[in-house]
Amino acid sequence: MEITIKESETVETVKDVEVPQKVEIQEEHGIQETVKNVEVLQDIEIKEEHGIQESVVKDLEVPKNMSKTQLKKIKKREKWLERKVEKRIKERAKAKEKRALAKEKNIDLGPSRKALKRSTMADSDCKLSVTIDLAFDDHMIDKDIAKLIKQILRCYTLNRRAAAPMQFSLTSFNGKSQQEMAKHNGYEHWDVKFYPETYLNVYPKDKIVYLTSESENVIETLDHECVYVIGGLVDHNRYKGFCHRLAQEAGVRHGQLPLNKFLHMKARKVLTIDHVFEILLRVTEGKSWQEAFLQVLPERKNAQPVVSADEVVINNSQDKDQS
Repeated sequence: MEITIKESETVETVKDVEVPQKVEIQEEHGIQETVKNVEVLQDIEIKEEHGIQESVVKDLEVPKNMSKTQLKKIKKREKWLERKVEKRIKERAKAKEKRALAKEKNIDLGPSRKALKRSTMADSDCKLSVTIDLAFDDHMIDKDIAKLIKQILRCYTLNRRAAAPMQFSLTSFNGKSQQEMAKHNGYEHWDVKFYPETYLNVYPKDKIVYLTSESENVIETLDHECVYVIGGLVDHNRYKGFCHRLAQEAGVRHGQLPLNKFLHMKARKVLTIDHVFEILLRVTEGKSWQEAFLQVLPERKNAQPVVSADEVVINNSQDKDQS
């Protein structure tokens, strides 16, 4: 909807009015007309055409039947957009201070920005493909979708800082997940492949392995010819076995990481998306499954390594020698 004020005289410029207004006024040839029950968030710009200035209110229209909750969400997003630039400036200043302090104390902060720009998926020696399946937007509330995007951001950071990045992609990248990702300026330029289509339409079906903890197939080694799919679902265990069932229905291979073979865990064996991603990354870097698990899993999981029979014999013999 556009609200236009026309008059033969000059109209003063009004900008960035963000107050709900319930009146639309059109003035033309000296006649004013008041139209009620129109609620609009104003974004006013001035156009000059044939010597007549027009004040146009457009774009941010709020339906008159909008609930208080919906209106609250709009206001909350407006405030977030206002703080976004200021927050980014503070983050950059903080990062600059951190770099200066690290340089002063000879602390290694990892590869430089120039080195990171040279470390791309295209030039990487690692050809293992990992994609996150984002076809679960309808099964998550907004809060969980935000958590999902945060985990994806961590996956991107891990891959970007790797000496040999994996071939990382997002499939079914549309809908709410894409809208949430859009809050992060410049994501389109990341070294990640974005596909709006399902993974089944992007990769050869015989190369796909869907990772799910309910699978009876245990992955012993990673096949660099395969594409490993991680389900992009933050569900707090509400949809247990969902990804496994979908993989079966799609007729693709599925498998689970060998947690039971290398670790004793008292906590739940459900891993977050970024944990699965990082475990795969560490294994491609040359670590064993056990080393990767122990490095990546948080302490709260209380993961203890499984000791093999050979290691027990060796440890016993060493104890006898010492005594």
